[in-house]
Amino acid sequence: MLLLSLAFAAFALAQNASTSLTPATTTAFDAGVPTDAPIPAGDYNGQWRPQVHFSPPANFMNDPNGCFLDANGTWHLYYQYNPTSTVAGNQHWGHATSKDLYTWQNEKIAIFATPDSQIFSGSVVIDTNNTSGFFPNQTDGVVAIYTLNTAAEQTQEIAYSFDGGYNFTNYSSNPVLRASPPSNQFRDPKVIWYEDHWVMVIAYSQEFVIGIFISPDLKSWTHASNFTHHGLLGLQYECPNLVSMPVLGGDSMWLLAISINPGAPLGGSITEYFPGSFNGTHFEAVDGAARIADFGKDSYAGQFFYGLPEDADPVFIAWSSNWQYAQQVPTGPQEGWRSAMGLPRRSYLVSNATRTGWALISTPYDLSPILLPSPLITNSSLGNSSLLADYSSVSSGALYFRVNVTNLPPLAQATGTLNFTFSSSATRESVSGGFYFSGDNPFWLSRSNVLGFSQTNPFFTDKFSVGNVLNPDGTFTLEGVIDRSILEVFLDGGRSSGTVTFYPEGVLDTVEIRAAGVNEETVVGVEVWGLKSTWAEQASEDGIVYGNVGGSGSKNATQVVRRGM
Repeated sequence: MLLLSLAFAAFALAQNASTSLTPATTTAFDAGVPTDAPIPAGDYNGQWRPQVHFSPPANFMNDPNGCFLDANGTWHLYYQYNPTSTVAGNQHWGHATSKDLYTWQNEKIAIFATPDSQIFSGSVVIDTNNTSGFFPNQTDGVVAIYTLNTAAEQTQEIAYSFDGGYNFTNYSSNPVLRASPPSNQFRDPKVIWYEDHWVMVIAYSQEFVIGIFISPDLKSWTHASNFTHHGLLGLQYECPNLVSMPVLGGDSMWLLAISINPGAPLGGSITEYFPGSFNGTHFEAVDGAARIADFGKDSYAGQFFYGLPEDADPVFIAWSSNWQYAQQVPTGPQEGWRSAMGLPRRSYLVSNATRTGWALISTPYDLSPILLPSPLITNSSLGNSSLLADYSSVSSGALYFRVNVTNLPPLAQATGTLNFTFSSSATRESVSGGFYFSGDNPFWLSRSNVLGFSQTNPFFTDKFSVGNVLNPDGTFTLEGVIDRSILEVFLDGGRSSGTVTFYPEGVLDTVEIRAAGVNEETVVGVEVWGLKSTWAEQASEDGIVYGNVGGSGSKNATQVVRRGM
């Protein structure tokens, strides 16, 4: 997670809508929130407020942290959270839970900052075998591993929970790991279990090193190896993830994901990944290629959920923003919140993607819980025509769309385009995208026809593209979700994916999907579904979402107790 500071936050506020710089090293802190503070109420009715993507009840959120699935089938999402302001700084761990990864319940803050420290990014594990000694009477003890950031140093701490991750107690002998020599660029531990020991990947950020450490008990850590200077370097490495990944039609592989910021090709932040092998102490990439997880500009610092069954595809969730403008987007002053998470994505690897070889496939996790009962529009044979629909009747303002193209001729003979536009009937603003069936098969996204912030912030890049070479079987698929101020698209079952945010002055209420110049034998099928709001059903009579003020069952998330074993 990016090194943040209240000094920088004050600078950002003073600059108003000015450009964003990389935050400087933290020099001052102000926890500002008592450990018994209730969760803030959330107004999820704003024009830009996503209805199927998670966003915090109020104020500023960034990296997902501590993602895990518990034995009761509850997904836990912790996140970097400033509960006192709509800019970064004062980092706590916010907390939300879900049964379907879309309908989230806001929980109380899980881990609190102090007057002289901040709780930076990290991960959560379930200590089933009580390796830590914290849980002699249970098999579902939860341990959080995170970076404690102070003005002088970044160290790694642990905290443990007896109630499933709602309340935490700090380990009395923290820190469990510090850099040698001490460093203020040593952060974002992601911990997994490997056969008979724990493994941590962690960033020595400005040295471009991912350290690999091992431990028998989560308390004592030994350096095992380094993975260094691979792929795009940017100006620093952050938020590494190491996960065993199924391979379509083959044995599983390992995948190391690294976020970089600043220094992405389009500016700001981005995530890259490396397929490879791991033997419990050393990771070796299959090659030196840099592969990008998302071709848009608004997907960063993602994390894989811990605790899934071995036969399940890994699930990934990322922060939908970019450090170049995350602290300036207009949702802060106008609606009192900033940033959302991307869609949860089911992930696996393929080894034979056309021309590129290894590729990470990511598709939206099962959308069925939030699909409205019947499609808004369908057309099984669009041909060279367009499909237009008014979706103002969809109260969430969120849609899922899918285009399935078959009977494409070989690449040399393929012609035509497939385009889509979401527009506002009031202001004529729009976000759009499209695919060329000929040439190098570029797919593009554009947020250029949106007024306001997108036209005034110099870093809010307005167009994106990716080469997505046609499949040899003559098919192409496009899926997407638009959710008020976020658009995510998935090409060919997730071989390429892109995420963009946008903040129109008018409400988007019209969708058009059109094909032009495609070969006569090519079949284009389209379906568009409305999505239900996952927040509306939680709102009280006053329209406000108050969250789980009393905890989950007997789990009353009130505080981190600064004591322990």
